Amino acid sequence: MTLSLTELRTDLYRVVDQIIETGVPVEVLRNGHKIKIILADGPSKLERLIRRENVINGDPESLVHCDWFSEWSESKEK
Repeated sequence: MTLSLTELRTDLYRVVDQIIETGVPVEVLRNGHKIKIILADGPSKLERLIRRENVINGDPESLVHCDWFSEWSESKEK
């Protein structure tokens, strides 16, 4: 969410309470510059990562040079 400084000033307590409840940062636009208000004691980006199964964990370059010949067979149907 991006707010102007005037909008933030109008609803400062509501915006701060919303950041505390949701953990979602708020951007404030002032003279063409964006300032982000974040929850300082919240979980880090690394802690919020979701574990995904079936994801490559390692060097993707090793897949490029992998020998797939044993997995491949020519189809006899034409």
